[in-house]
Amino acid sequence: MRKKEFKAESKKLLDMMINSIYTNREIFLRELISNSSDALDKLYYMSLTNTKLKVKKDDLEIKIEIDKEGRTIKIIDNGIGMAESELENNLGTIAKSGSELFKEENDKQKDIEIIGQFGVGFYSSFMVSKKVSVLSRSINDDKAYIWESTGASGYTIEEGKKDTNGTEITLYLKDNDENNNYDEFLEDYTISRIVKKYSDYVKYPIKMDMKKEVEDKDTKEHKEAVETETLNSMIPIWKKKIKDVKESDYNDFYTDKFYDYEKPLKVIKSEVEGLTSYDALLFIPSHAPYNYYTKEYEKGLMLYSKGVMIMDKCAELLPDYFSFVKGIVDSLDIELNISRETMQQDRQVKLIAKSLETKIKKELETMLKDDRENYEKFYEAFGEQLKYGIYSSYGMNKELLQDLLLFYSSKEEKLVTLKEYVSRLEGDTIYYASGESIDKIKMLPNTSEAINKGYEVLYLTNYLDEFVLKTIGTYQDKKFMNISDTNFDTTTDEEKEELKKTNEENKDMLTTLQEFLKDNVKEVRFTNRLKEHPVCLTTEGEVSIEMEKVLNAMPNGENVKASKIMEINENHPISKKLKELYKNNDKETLEKYTKILYSNARLIEGLSIENPTEISNLMCEIMSK
Repeated sequence: MRKKEFKAESKKLLDMMINSIYTNREIFLRELISNSSDALDKLYYMSLTNTKLKVKKDDLEIKIEIDKEGRTIKIIDNGIGMAESELENNLGTIAKSGSELFKEENDKQKDIEIIGQFGVGFYSSFMVSKKVSVLSRSINDDKAYIWESTGASGYTIEEGKKDTNGTEITLYLKDNDENNNYDEFLEDYTISRIVKKYSDYVKYPIKMDMKKEVEDKDTKEHKEAVETETLNSMIPIWKKKIKDVKESDYNDFYTDKFYDYEKPLKVIKSEVEGLTSYDALLFIPSHAPYNYYTKEYEKGLMLYSKGVMIMDKCAELLPDYFSFVKGIVDSLDIELNISRETMQQDRQVKLIAKSLETKIKKELETMLKDDRENYEKFYEAFGEQLKYGIYSSYGMNKELLQDLLLFYSSKEEKLVTLKEYVSRLEGDTIYYASGESIDKIKMLPNTSEAINKGYEVLYLTNYLDEFVLKTIGTYQDKKFMNISDTNFDTTTDEEKEELKKTNEENKDMLTTLQEFLKDNVKEVRFTNRLKEHPVCLTTEGEVSIEMEKVLNAMPNGENVKASKIMEINENHPISKKLKELYKNNDKETLEKYTKILYSNARLIEGLSIENPTEISNLMCEIMSK
């Protein structure tokens, strides 16, 4: 036995490995399985050029053995193995990667997909182990050697016994303490779960003896038996040819992998080769998760590299406005950090993210065109996120997202796109109305006027809608206009002149009414646009009444006020009554009527009344006369 010490730098690095580089201790199994997979790859690739090596790919495998009494875990492979010098170089020098060296020496072999890069994954085993023993025999040697270490104190190498090539790693688990239960790694289901999570698509079978309850054929009694099971799937569903996968296979994969109880609305499969190559299998869910519109929701795609799961939710691969997408990305090109738990921020990541963005948009457009029913179901769940993508970017993403938006049309009485609205538009203005619901919008005085005059009006019922349209600004050179805006006027020039004359004749009275309402309205005037309705509120400027509601409902609302104008129907009996009160100089009663009219106008718009008791008393007083 020869005892050796790690170099001083290696001691520090090993301490970092155990305490800093890896954040999740269960990944030790992922790293050791990946090393075993590399050893099997090396042997197989070597056999392709060395006719003396008789290697069948189907015979290559990885085994896991658990000894609860001895508190050990073994990871065994029948791969290329390591000679004494390789044990010395690969395990005695931290951050020296035998896999990386193998790739460099065999660079001409294009289909080599060795997992290892950094030569540090092996040392993650010390996160759970107080001692690690490696028994290995190289395919090129008739002797086996044992490398053994308890950590930073150093290691020993001595000759061992092994009849076949390959490597057997034995982990002697740490003792449990107040904060750590290492016994969990001695449970079959824990090992099975970890393999399924991280190494399900390693291309060699990972086998383990599992205890099962079986029924005795003769006695029909149930008893415990041990069966060898393959824990991993080996071939990812996204690597299979489309013709070999049924729709139900994709649905089952989605519901199982992403814990959903409903099948997805759409499956998106993508294989890209070029500057950056990757496979992607994406899903558009049929409903929003319960926490989707909360801070607790985490977006991201599952990231695989060479069949090994690196990240459960890689946020960098999805923009926020497509955060509803679930799925996986598998790429050989993504550069990972030393722990392989996260990506490095590099050009490949951005290229993949941009490619996925384009693919998702295209698939949504196809769904909108060819599968409208399912698109509307999708939009009901996630349309708000698309809107937020436009609003939150101050319009930078409008070209990407605006044609995916839907709004309820007064003419079609269904959801339509802006493109569909404009396709039948004769003028240069897209008209809309905002409110809490379609029914409430229909009852607005201005809506009745617009519909009667033949205008198609988009009903905006989501709190973001009007902000989004203002952010878009114009669509195909068409401007947007709220029919509650003072600029919306359907009257003829003759009617406008007549109304102007009426307001001039009653200027003093209208000014008096405005003074009664103080700062609540900018102006009071007569209108000839209303038919049966006595009064309405319109606005001037960028802030509408609905925007006022939204802004003031936000945390730390700054008491935003729309610039309101109270318009009174000059053809309604109430107009005659107001003129009569003013003529008789009954200002007290005139003020009461004015306050009631203003309160009614606020109620029509869904606004609260500042002093409902006062208004109620005024109404009762007038009604009792």
